[in-house]
Amino acid sequence: MVSISGVRGIVGESLTPDVVIRYASAFAQYAAGGKIVIGYDGRITGSTIADLVAASLLSFGSDVVTLGIAPTPTIQIAVEQLHAAGGISITASHNPVEWNGLKFIGPSGMFLNGEENNKLWELAASGARRYATWQNIGKRTSDDSFIRQHDDMVLNLPLIDRDAIRTRGFKVVVDCINSAGGLIVPQLLRSFGCTVVEMNCDVSGVFVRLPEPIPENLGELCQRVRDEKADLGVAVDPDVDRLVLITEEGNPFGEEYTITTVVNYILLHQAKRDRTASSVVVNLSTTRAVDDIVRKYGAKLFRTPVGEINVAQKMKAVGAIVGGEGSGGVIVPAVHYGRDAIVGIGVVMQQLAEWKGTASEFKASLPQYAISKSKVTVREAAADGLLARLASQLDTNGNTNTEDGVKISYPDSWIHLRKSNTEPIIRIIAEAPTMDRAEKLVREVAQKIQTIGA
Repeated sequence: MVSISGVRGIVGESLTPDVVIRYASAFAQYAAGGKIVIGYDGRITGSTIADLVAASLLSFGSDVVTLGIAPTPTIQIAVEQLHAAGGISITASHNPVEWNGLKFIGPSGMFLNGEENNKLWELAASGARRYATWQNIGKRTSDDSFIRQHDDMVLNLPLIDRDAIRTRGFKVVVDCINSAGGLIVPQLLRSFGCTVVEMNCDVSGVFVRLPEPIPENLGELCQRVRDEKADLGVAVDPDVDRLVLITEEGNPFGEEYTITTVVNYILLHQAKRDRTASSVVVNLSTTRAVDDIVRKYGAKLFRTPVGEINVAQKMKAVGAIVGGEGSGGVIVPAVHYGRDAIVGIGVVMQQLAEWKGTASEFKASLPQYAISKSKVTVREAAADGLLARLASQLDTNGNTNTEDGVKISYPDSWIHLRKSNTEPIIRIIAEAPTMDRAEKLVREVAQKIQTIGA
């Protein structure tokens, strides 16, 4: 899979050493031999691929700063802080353990955009390399300070009141899938005075469940929250750019409500300071609950195609104070322009501290919608044609948007079909006032896809 989300594949099959070397060398060429930061998400194959990446970069003459096991947002922050020419996060994000990949970061600390990626793909395809001579090979250094720096950036945000959070004495169960979140997440929560119950935090890279933090994969976390009588459960994906919450009742808070909660608190905080209209950016698949919150505070909402860089670039363009994606991705520019579960945890803890009540009570106070998500496996080459045919055959009584696949909005609901950036599938997402209605929309479209012949 080669997309705006980088390169990823199954290790030893589609993601082989020659593929890693080709793309890492192309990135060194793209970065003109400048300093590059690398890190990996903790997968068992991460250190081996990191060595291949580092050797490729050094051979091109690039100096390399290795962070070891580190969240993707931490690597992005390091690129920015070190004024590096770029960075590579070695991760397959939420994909299963047999997958790995490369996410490419520009000198701004943001991922490469579509145009920049196309330039990189062209360099990778050309095969023309001019490697450094022996006396010009790059230098490799290590820096393990950025985990602490990342936590400190969140702890020192003006909207965070550590004493208020500490006073609540929260008990939090944390599931970090034995990957990059295993150190940074418990460390942050303990800095807030929380009692932390760790699950799968040993950073061994051994995934004991499917890594995507969705309800069907978090049953043990839900039960542990109930058993521990905890105030909250926290789950992150392997590279810590998605944040998912579990209420004190042991029920999923809903990944869409991570961004809803963060938008609510930051707009509330902004409204207390001044009445200037603020801007918020989310993607086309994010819940309408954000629209309701934005209207409540008189802010402006912008929507983009799915993909962190699409949201981040729009945020930068319009001066948005918060944004993200409904998959649990939170972007707070005061820290950096990237999806970041660490800043998400900080804002959520602050919101709950000020709320005074429980997580489930806070969830009930937000606008209520139901989202149903499904996916259909397709040949990558056939996906675009299938979406084009669906656009012409689906009910068009609603408002149709084709910026990213096909999204049809109705007065009380919407459905979005799009080709995944990370897997050979078409995602089907629908939102409605009730789950029955949302699931019905998904079923109808899934049947239409089968009729067409995916």
